[in-house]
Amino acid sequence: MFASKQLIIYTDGAARGNPGKGGYGTILIWGDVKKELSAGYRLTTNNRMELMAVIAALKALNKKSLSLSIYSDSQYVINSVQKKWLDTWIRTDFKGGKKNKDLWMEYYHLAKNYMIEFFWVKGHAENFYNNRCDILATTAADGSKLLIDEGYEQINQNLL
Repeated sequence: MFASKQLIIYTDGAARGNPGKGGYGTILIWGDVKKELSAGYRLTTNNRMELMAVIAALKALNKKSLSLSIYSDSQYVINSVQKKWLDTWIRTDFKGGKKNKDLWMEYYHLAKNYMIEFFWVKGHAENFYNNRCDILATTAADGSKLLIDEGYEQINQNLL
């Protein structure tokens, strides 16, 4: 009998100012194979980048119905899913000014294809992969070819 491999994902987001320049980093681990992803944005928030890291990981997957373990230092992301806040936000169409509807809806539709379990890790501590994701995220935020976080900038045009 063969043991099935578990896809492990580490994620982190960063913002230089909140809002400000931001970036995400994510690492996908399948056995001995590791893949790093990152991108930087000219204007965004830390919470958006934390969530964008998870979305980027899900979008990078070619196979559906995988069992995923996602490690994040974001209480915002983990609690929103595990405590079913997202379900309530969707049911009430994000009533009350709940933020990041565009990204949460994207996550929601992507997540339907997987069995996802979230795990919280302490940020800036002794976890090698979380620290590596932090480096990926901050390096991307400090980069010169920053992308436009269209969902954020459309809603917050007065900040530009």
